[in-house]
Order: sequence, then structure tokens, then C-alpha cells
Amino acid sequence: MLQRNFFIAFMLCMLFQNIAFSQNPVQLMNMGSQSFGNMQQGNAKKDSLQRRDKNADSITIYYKYYNNNEIQKLDTSINDFFVHYPVPYTSYNLGNLGTASKSYLFNTNKQVGWDAGFHSFDTYNYTLEATPFYQTTRPYTEFGYLLGGKGEQLVEIKHTQNKQQQLNYSFEYRFSNAPGNVKNQSSNANNMRITAHFQSKRKRYESFLVMLFNKTASSENGGLKNGALLDSLSLNDPFELDTRLGVSGASFRNPFNTSIATGTTYSQNTFAWRQSYDFGQKDSIVKDTIVTHLFYPRLRLQNEIKYLSSQYSFADATPSVENYMQYFGVLYDPKYSVKFTDNWKVLSNEFSIISYPEKMNSNQFLQVGAGYAQMNATYPSQDGWSNYDIYGLAVYKNKTRNQLWDLLASGNLYLNGFHAGDFNAQASLSRILTKQGTYVQLSFQNTNRTPSLNTIGFTQFPINGLTTISKENATILDGVVGNRANGWKVAASYQLIQNYQYFSSSFQPAVYGSVMNYLRAQLDHKIKLSKHWNWYDQITVQALDPNAPVHVPLLLTRQRLAFEGNFYKNLNLSTGLELIYHTNYKADAYMPFTGQFYLQNTYTTENRPTANAFLNFMIKRFKGYIRLENLNTLLPTSPSLGKSYNFTAQNYPTAGMWFRVGIWWNFIN
Repeated sequence: MLQRNFFIAFMLCMLFQNIAFSQNPVQLMNMGSQSFGNMQQGNAKKDSLQRRDKNADSITIYYKYYNNNEIQKLDTSINDFFVHYPVPYTSYNLGNLGTASKSYLFNTNKQVGWDAGFHSFDTYNYTLEATPFYQTTRPYTEFGYLLGGKGEQLVEIKHTQNKQQQLNYSFEYRFSNAPGNVKNQSSNANNMRITAHFQSKRKRYESFLVMLFNKTASSENGGLKNGALLDSLSLNDPFELDTRLGVSGASFRNPFNTSIATGTTYSQNTFAWRQSYDFGQKDSIVKDTIVTHLFYPRLRLQNEIKYLSSQYSFADATPSVENYMQYFGVLYDPKYSVKFTDNWKVLSNEFSIISYPEKMNSNQFLQVGAGYAQMNATYPSQDGWSNYDIYGLAVYKNKTRNQLWDLLASGNLYLNGFHAGDFNAQASLSRILTKQGTYVQLSFQNTNRTPSLNTIGFTQFPINGLTTISKENATILDGVVGNRANGWKVAASYQLIQNYQYFSSSFQPAVYGSVMNYLRAQLDHKIKLSKHWNWYDQITVQALDPNAPVHVPLLLTRQRLAFEGNFYKNLNLSTGLELIYHTNYKADAYMPFTGQFYLQNTYTTENRPTANAFLNFMIKRFKGYIRLENLNTLLPTSPSLGKSYNFTAQNYPTAGMWFRVGIWWNFIN
């Protein structure tokens, strides 16, 4: 309720500010930015009968991500629906938007230092690394709304504006709600991101502020009691079937109901504030009595403060002694309520010194620094825990002034405290090979990390903690060759992992003591069949040691055949058929009491290719998406075609035929 009131108040203030500042566009450097028209020039004399300028809706806007100086443009493409959908096609959920999610592709955990260990809902969250900081000549607003089957809905609001040339702020809000395709499967997610970027007029002082609020709440039904009954439904509605958790008789669909009786609730709030002050050489440009101040930094002092507050909980308001024992092997005492909660607070303070060797190249620098992190955990029914970390860091970047070579090397080492000995070292080198934009990128990363804190007993969840701590060491080699303009990319990744950490059963984490090898190859290719017909070919192949405790599909592919083009001057169209398929494999099982996917060897998927029809279009600044998904379920079960419903995990079916319609509309104030 507090976040909703804050959201309403913030939007009202933003609207009033738009009225006040929409007549005062900011002049910005158009360096690598995206232009939606020509910027209005000069100061026209005010007149009560002044005509509307034909360029009044023009805008120049670009952004940079946190910890990244590369200028990014707004994405105006319409051929890929997953740009707006929180779960990419390379991942799956447990049958419903907002439920626990996992990637089909293997990626070891690279997070060193503090890690609570709850990642099944990460895909729905805003992250600090993917936080954009904008620069814009006019206030920019984007609104998105997606409506799906059974009352599923997703709402997105984005706004950014420059209050002055030196100050920009942005606001993003996303809300999703899905009542579910089967009983006890409702879920909702609330995400909010507020940013501010300030640079002094003389360009010596700079400040970045980020506030993130993420909350996901998902009902846990434990899967269907008997998934085989999907092929003999009397009303052809999976909602008829009983589930292993929750009270089936009390289940109902309500797209406006966000309460969770039996399920998981994760909340993560992040505050980050980075300040820097530069020493260097100042300069200025005078043009038509307008003075533009320039500054060439040579030495920067930087301070960054981060505060993370997170809560992970599972609660069951209607526990069943019989179901707990029969389906999960849990002996439940009805005298006690079923609720597990972990509360974490992490405060870090980091100081760095950055040197710029070349005056005219701010993309070449050397950074060294150190930081301190304080970690505190509290649990409702047991003693808390606290500890600290001291770490050092170094970064070297050199992007040549001709923009052809880009070198980045960085690392951090935990010197003292609970995670002493953890480190992350990485390096990447990229080169533009041809004038047509063909590029190559090579990267190396080596991590050494302590097991996640919930796997070593710092949790109230029913997890049998590891008795010995063995640090996981991973070496990762990546290579990419591609051409963005021509629409093709070839990538390969090799991972060598020792002491791999995983869940071997419902409540038991384990460590794989042998060395594990993993290899992945990917191909993305746009094939132009004719003037308006395009074929998008995406293929991923994975290979693992036979004895490795990891199960992933050998092949994952997405094939799209699309009729595309620009028609009637303002209509951009992309329509066609999409097929997503992975080879059958022993998909991980899911334990709702711990929120963890775990290894199993008894169930193998028998899925058909997922078939989706789509119609995407854009008219000026309006985008529309119409999708008819899971057409494969229209074919009945047969020995040759397999079962009608696909399963992402044992007893967790995907939805039947699903209709989605979405709009994304941007406004220039």
C-alpha cells in the first residue's frame, strides 16, 4: 500500500512538472544519440496566436547503463515480442507468468561475496546493472499494456526528462498479475525504478542515484496431483484438476486479487548512490553568445554507497498433513504454522581513484579501489547472523579513439571477512573487422566463490546445510563473431567448473567434487527469402560431461518466418509463425518449500514444438502485438504426435492455447 501511494504521488508531481518544463527543451550534445526529428532551433517570439511548430514533437534521446559508458539507442524494432516480455524464450516458468523460472541454458553462478541463494524469481526483477540513465531534449513517456488469457495482465510505465541540462531523472514501473491456468497458481510482480543523474555546470562533480523496489508473490501449488488427466478433461479446462498444495475448493480466478494464501513472496529493495569529483583541464566553446563548458578529467575520486534490503518467505495458510507426507515426504506437525522467512540487510561503502592517461579519450582509464560490506540476517524464530567483508578492486579500460578496438580488464578480491578468498577476474577484447560492421569479441572470466548462504545453513528455510565449505571455481571462455546490420551472430562458450554447487534433492544441497566441462554453441541468423519474407534462425547446442549433475536440453531452437515491411508510409508490419523447440531431457524438479530447482533422474519431458502465430505492427509511435500461442495443443494426444500439453517440470504443465494482445505507446511532451 505504501508503494502504491508513493507511485500515485510521484506520477501527479511528474505531470505537473511536464506542464512546467515541456516548453523549455534542453540542448544536448547529439553524440551517438537517436533522433526522432530535428530539434527546434532558436527562441521564437511568444504570441498568443503562435502556430504549432511542425518539429514540436521531435526528440533526441539516448542512455547509458550503470557501470557502462557505451551510448545506447532506444529499441524501435517490432519483430521480437520478447523485448517486452519478462521471461525470454531461453527460459521457462512453471506454467504461468510470475511463477518460478529457470533457464534452458546452463550458466554457473558468477556472484562472488554475499549471495542469499534465492534466484528462482530473478527474471522478473529490475537490476542495478541494467539500469539506464537517460539524456533527452524533451520529456519522454512510454506506456505499455499486455492482456492475456484467463485475466493475465502486464502494465509498464516509463518516464524520463531533463529538468535542466545537468539534471535528468527517470521513473519506471511494471506490474504483472496472472490468476493462473490451473488451481492455486496466481502470481503478481511489482517493480519500480527511480533514477537521477546530475552533472555540475563545470562538469567536475557527477552523481548517480538509483532506487529499486522489486516484489514477487507467487502461489505454490506443488504441481498437479495427476498430470495424466489432462488428456481426458470433461470441460477441456486444466482448472478442473486438483493440485498438491492449497485448498482446491477455495480456488478462484480474479485478475485484481494479489493476495497469496499458499506460496512464495520475495522482496528486494536496493539503494545506490555514486558520487565523483574530477581534477583535470577545463575548456569552453562560445557560439552565438552561448557558452558550452568542456572539461577533460585526468584524475577522479569516486565514492559509491549501496544498501540492499531483502526478504524471502514461504507460507502456507492451509497446510495438509496428508499431502505434505504423500507428495513431499514432509512430516508436518499441525500444532505449528508453516512459515519460513529470511531477512537480509547489506550495506557497502566503496572508494575508488580513477586515472585518465589521455586527455581526449575518456574511454581509457585505470581504476583502483577498496570497499567494506556489512551483512546482517534476522529470522523470526532463531538467532540472527552478522559478518563483514573487505575487498579490493581494479579496472582498466581502453577503447581507442577510432572506435575499432575495445579492451576491458577488471577484478575484485575479498581480502578479509566471511568471504575472504573469493575473487572475480575478467577480461574482454573486441575489434570491428570491416567497414560493414563485422566484429569479433573474446572474453575470459575466472571466479572463486563461497557457496550461497542458504546452502550452508544461514536460513530459516528447511535446507540441510553443507557440513564443509568448498569454494566453487569457474573458468569461462567466450567468443562471438557477428554483424548487427546484416543480422547474424555466431557465439561459443566453454566453462570449466570445480566444486560445482547444486541441489541434489528436495532439501539437500551438494558439491560435485570432480571437474565439470560445459560447451555451448549458438547461431543467430536473419535470412532474407524475398523482399518482404524473412526467416529468423536461432539455434543453441549444449554439451556436458555425462556424469555432471546438470541436465539441459541438447538442442534449443527458435524459428520465425515473418512477412515484414513498411506499408502505407507509416505502417511497419511483422507477422508470421514462431516455433520454439528443445530436445527432451530430464528437467529439474521444483521444491516450493525452499524455492529451489533440484536434480532428478526419473522424469523425462515429452514435449512438442511450441507453435505461436503473431501479428506485430507499428504506426508512428504506437506498437501493437497480437499473439495466438501454444497452437500445438490444438492437436489431440496421439502416439506419433505425443501429448497435447507440454510440461516444463514434472506435474507442471504449460498453458493451453493462449491469446495475448499488447500495446506500447510513447509520448513526447
